[in-house]
Amino acid sequence: MEKYKQPDFKQIYTDIITSKYPHKYDLCEYLLSKNELLALDILKLNTIIFGTSEKSNSQYRSYKRTDILRILDYQKENKLNNTQLALHFKLSRNTVSKWRKIFLV
Repeated sequence: MEKYKQPDFKQIYTDIITSKYPHKYDLCEYLLSKNELLALDILKLNTIIFGTSEKSNSQYRSYKRTDILRILDYQKENKLNNTQLALHFKLSRNTVSKWRKIFLV
């Protein structure tokens, strides 16, 4: 069985910035210089390049294990409850509690 290959987001966003938004390259340079882009980095790039949208398609987001663990670590570091964390990352409270049950047991 073949492993799922993630799209090369670094190349995709570099192409978008250089062709349509060259004035925003300085803002995105730090994120694009990383070896691996996590889901949180991709969301930050989207916000920087395209601005914030009122309707974010959270229904179609997917998070890897490393992304989920980073989000849960952020919750611990900042002493947030599930509701506050869900609001901060625009997630469902049910999703946060499900992640906590799976990964912090």
